[in-house]
Amino acid sequence: MKFPQIQTLKEIANIIDCKYVGDDNFAVLGMNEIHVVEFGDIVFVDHPKYYDKALQSAATIILINKNVDCPDGKALLISDDPFRDFNKLTHYFRPFQVSNNAISASAKIGHSTIIQPNCFVGNNVIIGNNCLIHSNVSIYDNTIIGNNVIIHAGTILGADAFYYKKRPDGYDQLISGGRVIIENNVGIGALCTIDKGVTGDTTIGEGTKIDNQVHVGHDTIIGKKCLIASQTGIAGCVIIEDEVTLWGQVGTTSGITIGSKAIVMGQTGVTKSIQGGKSYFGTPVQESREKLKQLANIKRIPEILNKLK
Repeated sequence: MKFPQIQTLKEIANIIDCKYVGDDNFAVLGMNEIHVVEFGDIVFVDHPKYYDKALQSAATIILINKNVDCPDGKALLISDDPFRDFNKLTHYFRPFQVSNNAISASAKIGHSTIIQPNCFVGNNVIIGNNCLIHSNVSIYDNTIIGNNVIIHAGTILGADAFYYKKRPDGYDQLISGGRVIIENNVGIGALCTIDKGVTGDTTIGEGTKIDNQVHVGHDTIIGKKCLIASQTGIAGCVIIEDEVTLWGQVGTTSGITIGSKAIVMGQTGVTKSIQGGKSYFGTPVQESREKLKQLANIKRIPEILNKLK
């Protein structure tokens, strides 16, 4: 998430009321999670296991809960609770905006686009030309939809990420300030849920088709011309490359990559990154040919035991 205008290190420290290491006028361009940070971004870290990763990342401002040596060319924000203060910044730069209309006055809707009754279109939404949005679709703030997109009834674009920190008295939510981007010629079935990014974008690539009742987690990037069948659940921060096929009831863990033109058969649990151009099946996931051989051998166990007797 980039800020509307360049901030200084001192200005950011004042917003969250914390100490800092670096020049008062050190430029701050935005804020992001570790996997999408760029030069000028703030990243937060609150666990020793990830200190080095954050300090050595592309981020140039590290919001951290320990006094450490500041790497050259970077700055530090020293906080007793980086998670809380990252949320403060999200609230400050992308606060929740109440909408009093079914279609926000700030939404931009292209030529020949049809929006059926009982839809909600939030603030700053952009919808391209020749789209068809069926009834009871909810499109949250800042979502961007390309041309020739079809979205079926009951689908929700832009719900919050499922991302929490455990506290002694319960769970604190990491506030989502990202977006959903739907590229041209995408088809989305009924009752799908596509969560927005925490600070970045959840993206559905051009020409991809998604069946009914599919969930796509925060910050996931789905490539071009993919096919995703019903009841599939895709976790956050997953990369699905071009022309991947996921059959029904596939589930994935977070932070993995599914290679281009991979085929994942129904009810498979994708527990790790997998290469493109191959077919996969089972939980934990394996190449389908090998998995099916194993299942065939298991069926032979009674026969083998009888022979041994």
